[in-house]
Amino acid sequence: MAGTLWTRCVSRTLVHVRLGGTRRCFGTTLRRTAADVTTGRAVLLLGLPVLSCLGYGAYRRVQSSAVVCALQKEEVMEQADYLYSCAETEKLYQLLLQYKDSDDADVLWRLARASRDLSQLPDMEAGRKKQLTFEAFEYAKKALEKDEACFAAHKWFAVCLSDIGDYEGVKVKIGNSYIIREHLERAIELNPKDATSLHILGFWCFAFAELPWYQRKVAAVIFSSPPMSTYEEALQFFLKAEEVDPNFYSKNLLMLGKTYMGLKDQQRAALWLTRAKEYPAHTLEDKEVHKEAADLLKKLG
Repeated sequence: MAGTLWTRCVSRTLVHVRLGGTRRCFGTTLRRTAADVTTGRAVLLLGLPVLSCLGYGAYRRVQSSAVVCALQKEEVMEQADYLYSCAETEKLYQLLLQYKDSDDADVLWRLARASRDLSQLPDMEAGRKKQLTFEAFEYAKKALEKDEACFAAHKWFAVCLSDIGDYEGVKVKIGNSYIIREHLERAIELNPKDATSLHILGFWCFAFAELPWYQRKVAAVIFSSPPMSTYEEALQFFLKAEEVDPNFYSKNLLMLGKTYMGLKDQQRAALWLTRAKEYPAHTLEDKEVHKEAADLLKKLG
């Protein structure tokens, strides 16, 4: 019974978090401007003639080697980040898969991210989705083993650990939440300017802050000291994410609104929800954020 009650709350925590599709630069060192995004979309709309040419060249250059040398790494990283910015998930995965035996953490965390993004595509067959999910975790774990000082490796280890929890049961998922938080905190320690790490940790805090009292009691039965947080703590991370990278993500604006609602501050909640509703809709997730923000604004009156 306890496990059943926890299933609902767990699905709303970080252990089931969705990170905004494949066009968000979560963890990449590539800084995309509005011009970058627009250019990527134009190429995508035109059938990617430039991308196809670059992709062919990259595949031919690196196909024969499983280890990225210094020159190749620079070229491959540039190509990988370009494919990522254009949401070319399958091409990105195939490009980086050639380097699955690499000892380079920067290659491996990108491969973890690409594997995960591929698993999240609509209509992905269930068996293949599971395979990619565990594959992504193994790449993230290897990236962390190769470079413990790589902030993106910590971030993607946390994200991929949350994903495999979907297949390992509620108790394991909740137990993993402690580890997830530790790695997100380490990612932020290594790179305090990474807005997405701050956002994800804010989401973690929000999810546990909004647990109703009866679910907290169930948690206490399963765990002697269950994960806990507050809206104030969540707010701290969401605001910091916005400070280091203003307007970087529609979901962060939405979560700021929802957090202020949790704190009973309707004026600030309305301000952030309005910003979320007015955020330019570039992705399906942005449109979903628009709808949720509009619905919450109606509730606020």
